[in-house]
Amino acid sequence: MARHNLGTVVSFEVTRTLKKKQFWLTTLLVPVVIGIVIALIVLSNTSTESKVDSQKDATLRFTYSDASGYIDPAIATAFGGTLAADPDQAIADVKSGASAAYFSYPAEPTKEATTVYGADVGIFDNGKYSSVATQLMVASAQAKIGDQTLTGLARGSFQVDAITYKDGAVSGGILGAVAPLLFLLIFYVVIVMLGNQMLTSTLEEKENRVTEMILTTLNPTTLIMGKIISLFIIGIVQMLVFILPVLVGYLFFRTSLSLPDVDLSQLIVNPGQMVVGALLLIGGFTLFMGTLVAAGAIMPTAKEASQVFGIVMALVFVPLYAVSLVVSDPHALIVQLFTFFPYSAPVTAMLRNGLGSLSPLESGIVIAELFLLGGIVLRLAVQLFRYGSVEYTKRVSLRTVFARSRR
Repeated sequence: MARHNLGTVVSFEVTRTLKKKQFWLTTLLVPVVIGIVIALIVLSNTSTESKVDSQKDATLRFTYSDASGYIDPAIATAFGGTLAADPDQAIADVKSGASAAYFSYPAEPTKEATTVYGADVGIFDNGKYSSVATQLMVASAQAKIGDQTLTGLARGSFQVDAITYKDGAVSGGILGAVAPLLFLLIFYVVIVMLGNQMLTSTLEEKENRVTEMILTTLNPTTLIMGKIISLFIIGIVQMLVFILPVLVGYLFFRTSLSLPDVDLSQLIVNPGQMVVGALLLIGGFTLFMGTLVAAGAIMPTAKEASQVFGIVMALVFVPLYAVSLVVSDPHALIVQLFTFFPYSAPVTAMLRNGLGSLSPLESGIVIAELFLLGGIVLRLAVQLFRYGSVEYTKRVSLRTVFARSRR
């Protein structure tokens, strides 16, 4: 019977939410905005590519003077340059519009600045003068070296493959951190999208004065668990809707959006880290959802309950302010405090787990802590909802609830 009631609650809550116009307006707003941004970027990049193609054959005509002796006259001519007989006259020609640009190379280019004079063609296009002046000097220097290999080495054009070891085995590095850090991303998405709904889900019945009738046929535990499961299902629906335009953009407009081609085969998946990450995610979700349900059961109205949501969000994001310390010194005192304090533990522990700095002992302690406190908070939330469901005008007193429970 309890299982049947749980299924009824889940089905009712999911169906009721999915039938709300406001839910779909809010949910579809994000993908619509993403779609508009993708469309604008694609159109902008297409326009830019067309402009670049039309200017490929256009050569910048300029004059130059070279006190360093490094500029190769043949290369300068190929670039569209002409040696200036009189620097002052060259500058005057640029001012009058007779010449597009004039480059003045000093005797020691590494110690003195090269001065570029040009006609103003707009904030963004003015950068082409410095670019051409730099390319001309680089090309001339490479020609003087004469060896293509040395030229490439001087530019730093060579590959370095780094292999690092941890406990005698090859460590995954950044590629090994990607997979376990996905649990941290999922945690943030779930809390941000579902937190406020979880906080106010029990308040809707309370404000509509129907909780007394509901609790005559349902156990409070069944009702709370049904709401949590239904919100999790709704969260999955929202995430799928959010991900859809991102997948479309990546699969069909990757080139236009200048997105990198990700090779998933290069990712390193550590089964131990994945298990720990999943347990931290579930434990953290249980603790935060129980806390929000308990807060919703105490408050008489959604307006007052929304204040609690701000505090919970602050607790979720506070560990990010110490992320540099988590990366550089995971054993620092503040990092240890964030790791074991219940409401900062999920984020800090998942971050350290992804970076490989969370020991098996620490992960075991944090996981046990989250599940234990999460169960206690959920149990407390059920008790608060049982006694607070009929308090319509004032907050529920914890002392009163505990006193009634003992009796």
